[in-house]
Amino acid sequence: MPRKGMMGHFFSSKSSSSAISHGSSPSRASLYTPTSSFSSDAAMERTLATAETMITKWNADISSFAKVTSLFYENRKEARDYIKCVHDLQKSMHLLVMEDSNSEKLVRGQNLMETAMKRLQKEFYQILSMNRAHLDPESVSARTSRSLTRSSTSDDDDDDGSEDEIRIAGESITEVEDVSAIAMADLRSIAECMISSGYGKECVTIYKIIRKSIVDEGIYKLGVEKFSSSQIQKMNWDALELKINNWLKSVKIAVKTLFNGERILCDQVFAASESIKESCFTEISREGAQILFGFPEIVARSGKKSPEKIFRTLDMYTAISSHWPEIESIFSFESTSVVLSQSVNSLIKLGESVRTMMVEFESAIQKDASKSAIAGGGVHHLTIHVMDYLSLLADYSNVLVDILDGYPPPAKSSMPESYFDSSDSDEAPAPAISLRFAWLILVLLCKLDGKSKHYKDVSLAYLFLANNLQHVINKVRTSNIQYLLGDDWVTKHESKVKQFAANYERLGWGHVIDSMPEDPTAEMSPEAVKEFFRRFNTAFEQAHHKQAACVVPDRKLRDEIKSTIARKVMAAYRQFYNTHRVVLRGERNLNLLVRFAPEDVGNYLSDLFFGNVGSWSSLSSSSGSSHSKTSRSR
Repeated sequence: MPRKGMMGHFFSSKSSSSAISHGSSPSRASLYTPTSSFSSDAAMERTLATAETMITKWNADISSFAKVTSLFYENRKEARDYIKCVHDLQKSMHLLVMEDSNSEKLVRGQNLMETAMKRLQKEFYQILSMNRAHLDPESVSARTSRSLTRSSTSDDDDDDGSEDEIRIAGESITEVEDVSAIAMADLRSIAECMISSGYGKECVTIYKIIRKSIVDEGIYKLGVEKFSSSQIQKMNWDALELKINNWLKSVKIAVKTLFNGERILCDQVFAASESIKESCFTEISREGAQILFGFPEIVARSGKKSPEKIFRTLDMYTAISSHWPEIESIFSFESTSVVLSQSVNSLIKLGESVRTMMVEFESAIQKDASKSAIAGGGVHHLTIHVMDYLSLLADYSNVLVDILDGYPPPAKSSMPESYFDSSDSDEAPAPAISLRFAWLILVLLCKLDGKSKHYKDVSLAYLFLANNLQHVINKVRTSNIQYLLGDDWVTKHESKVKQFAANYERLGWGHVIDSMPEDPTAEMSPEAVKEFFRRFNTAFEQAHHKQAACVVPDRKLRDEIKSTIARKVMAAYRQFYNTHRVVLRGERNLNLLVRFAPEDVGNYLSDLFFGNVGSWSSLSSSSGSSHSKTSRSR
């Protein structure tokens, strides 16, 4: 304690001086000569006279002026003199108590000290109360960083230097921040004076009461409430989501402004004492912080674990983890470690909930029981839902890496092929998050493979698989999933799409190509020519009629399939048409025999895969008309 330190200092200095003078170790009674005693007595008298004048002037019990006027607000220079006067009085009393502990001057000094402490206690309260607006956490946290407030304690006589620092700071900060800085400096000088005089308890009590009310009010205004598990369980999701959204908005303000500002103020005011600083901040902030950081744990413990709630759960996890450096710094005292423990517990429980929800999501994919085939072999609603879900989930990959770290990955034996590039080896295994996303997509693709069997037309089943896998790839490429799975995964599955598309082309249009002779330009009889035209007409009409309702939503895939079909069908038919149509020039009803010009075939194919069921009849009539004009012109 400062009192003991001073007494030891003065006692040892006097002992040394006396020992040197007399050459021996004197008794305590002989330490002070009559001259030194008289000198100390006179100094004490002068100090008492000065202190009595200053302290009596601001004694609210005997002065109406002092009762209604603030010392620090009225005259800050006189306030500094008041603080110095109290320090001088304290030093003189320490000296005198060693010379004459029964001196009546000590009684006078103690009475003056009590009056001064009462005045400073009032000033401390007034500054805290009158400057609530300027000492709100936002103003405090905006003014300075916490690193600047952790400087060493200034000397008792360094107030003028503090004033200079405030003046310099005021040149670069707003007026509100300047007032905040002055108020903090005044509070600090009062706190240091009272603590060094042995009246720290009175100072701390006032500080805790006023500042805790401000923090509690801040928590209330942020809408942060204390809930029990039963209350959370009884809430419907809409109501709970509103509470979560409000918490997400509040936690950033609470950490960066409310608690950070309060820690800065506490560090500044009680810079002279680590223990008092810790005690004050802990009592002021611990309860509110535990309520704030305890909410996610209660939600994670009590809320339902349905997959659609995973995103709000991840939002809460992200809110705590992204602010963890600030949380750890603000609540760095041993007595506030319970706040850190609460935050960690919330992260643990939120992580467990996320893993449970991902398992539930996988189960939901596997349990999808829809059996109706999607018209035209289009993209299944399950594919859309799963990939939308995974795309959003991948946006949280930075926290999912931590959540899924150490979580048992799916067995590699359950994956039918190498799902990753060369980095997926024993030496460099794929991260757990990558394995988890790859597994969920594989579960979806297996489910889609089963749903493709609902198509009676095998060619349409392959088109269904091509469309759905293409949708999966598109979602992977346009989201963060691509960074989790890698380019090699995309390339492998793009080749699968081409395989599915090739199977569709072969099964859906192969018989049209087979209706043409192997050598379309070979010589043949008119009857053989007629037969090949009839066979092509029938095969093309059947294929187009069957495929007219097909859809390929992806433009690139649609153009590739149409281009491949057109190249194979039109190349053979154009050669045959140009070589052998002249043989039938004199035939009656030529339009019925040769129903399609090559241009008509191209028109039919270009209109495919948009789901235009009615296109056949309209193009049929137009192709007949077009062919008639062509034949007449020739």
